[in-house]
Amino acid sequence: MPDPTPYAVTLAEDIAHGLDQLTEHLAQAPPRRAAKILGKVLDADEGVLGRMTGLMATGSQIAQHRAQAGSLPPEVFLALGRAANALHDIALDLDEHADDIRRLANPPTAAHPAVSKPVASDMVVRRHR
Repeated sequence: MPDPTPYAVTLAEDIAHGLDQLTEHLAQAPPRRAAKILGKVLDADEGVLGRMTGLMATGSQIAQHRAQAGSLPPEVFLALGRAANALHDIALDLDEHADDIRRLANPPTAAHPAVSKPVASDMVVRRHR
């Protein structure tokens, strides 16, 4: 049976390249299309963010087994676990805004007309310590 590692490495490279392309599309997209892209990316279950969280969780489990076997420092397992947890927390934070992103992605309808022209608001910056 051939070693699947080369395919997996190539797949990771292809995904990274695809993310670069997606970033370019997002940067150039009009607001409605950008919101649709963000909605797909930020979906906690089926989107890029959700899938990346799953990937980090799987990497953490693999690193845990390798750390328990003594072939990997435990810090690697812990770092991957923290990354998975942080991504999960970010997904939960962003999920609170999913309705706003969906609303921007969909044109107003007769049943839900736009109330007024959106007004820019002051940005709130949170610091995590």
